[in-house]
Amino acid sequence: MLNIKKKDKVVVLSGKDKGKKGEVLDVFPDKEKVIVSKINFVKRHTKPTQRDAGGIREKEAPIFMSKVMLICPKCEQAFRPKFDKLSDGKKVRICRKCGEMIA
Repeated sequence: MLNIKKKDKVVVLSGKDKGKKGEVLDVFPDKEKVIVSKINFVKRHTKPTQRDAGGIREKEAPIFMSKVMLICPKCEQAFRPKFDKLSDGKKVRICRKCGEMIA
């Protein structure tokens, strides 16, 4: 089970966007990277096509999972999740600070 999933709130721990918070848009577990909204913007030069005018576009680039930390929705603090199994065998993430279950 992954520490970070889509739609989780995270905070950036290091790099040019250190301290910024955002929502996870996409997760790449094989590359151990995530895309976070409004974090790690890069410029891409695109050629014009029939549908789209070319130009310089800004978009979010993936960053390593080790550079972000999950934020608890209840206590609003960054934490490393603890994993536990429920009685029905389902695995859940739990906040180490307040004990809240994260879906």
